[in-house]
Amino acid sequence: MSEKKAEKQAVISRRQALRGIGGAALASSAGVGLASPALANDARGESITWKMVTSWPKDLPGPGVSARRIAEAITTMSGGRLTVQLFAAGEIVPAFEVLDAVSSGTAQMGHSASLYWQGKMPAAAFFCTVPFGLLPHEHVAWIEQGGGQQLWEELYAPFGVQPYMAGNTGPTMGGWFRKEIASPADLKGVKIRAVGMGGEVLRRLGAQAISLPSSELYAGFQSGVVDAVEFLGPWTDSALGFQRIGSHYYGPGVNKPNGTGEALINKKALSALPEDLRAVVAAACRMEADRALAEANQFNATALAKLQETDGLHIAPFPVSVQEAYAVAAAEVMAEYAKSDAMSAKVFASYEKARTLSSGWSDMSLAQNLGARALMP
Repeated sequence: MSEKKAEKQAVISRRQALRGIGGAALASSAGVGLASPALANDARGESITWKMVTSWPKDLPGPGVSARRIAEAITTMSGGRLTVQLFAAGEIVPAFEVLDAVSSGTAQMGHSASLYWQGKMPAAAFFCTVPFGLLPHEHVAWIEQGGGQQLWEELYAPFGVQPYMAGNTGPTMGGWFRKEIASPADLKGVKIRAVGMGGEVLRRLGAQAISLPSSELYAGFQSGVVDAVEFLGPWTDSALGFQRIGSHYYGPGVNKPNGTGEALINKKALSALPEDLRAVVAAACRMEADRALAEANQFNATALAKLQETDGLHIAPFPVSVQEAYAVAAAEVMAEYAKSDAMSAKVFASYEKARTLSSGWSDMSLAQNLGARALMP
């Protein structure tokens, strides 16, 4: 063997070894064991291509960016063995048909928010957010340590779909309005874009809750299809330009105190992957759940400060009377959803246990610290 040929083979061997070590380490971090050595490709020695459909416009700040990063992370961490092609809302299926597309195999993967599926399964909203529900850090604790992930998988099993946390837009604001909301009476007759259980709460208060995909929000607000928009936080909302239409921006977003995004994966497609690539998919989703929440906290703070400096905008908490009315209606709606079916009752019981358990610690560690911080000169 020539010296150059031997050197080339040594380089190739080192690369193969490093690839195997990297794959094994990644699988270990995701809690998945690997056979040794790690598979270099799928069972046929070929690369795999998946389609990911989403509920978002391309690169929508927050969830749209999360979807893209997950697709890129899977492609990169797998060394190109699993390539994920990203499709924005409407390119293959409409925004609210992502679950059906993944379930049927039209796409192997999707990125969306579970509250969009509550018409199919009432308990779905709990895995994103519900009125007066878990805050982001509490929600993660429930999913990962309180049995939430197992219930999520049980709920989605009839659809042949594996769910993962895959992003988080953080707590939301209460929405953009064209007029002042000084009392619960001011909500009556208001056409507001709102989804999930929060939409039903607003209906109980006399508003007309209308479901619009994110790609249609600005046009719908501008044209008067809706009088108000409840979407996400200052970062995403201002990127969509709602401040050019509404003059009143209210918080807190008691209807959506958390913003967990979900990855939906066709279970047949997932089970067909080698074990290390299944670990890559899980790890990419987990990384994005952490990164997106940090990003949301940073950019929401930056965007809010900028909005507060904008002339003509009224940014304030909802009056106490409005928050109290929300709370009463939310309790009624939650109780009804808990009785929808056996699975909803099961999820609700677990969620309420987590909320009761976490509230004491959150009050002590978060609320009291924020109050103490206000004392600083």
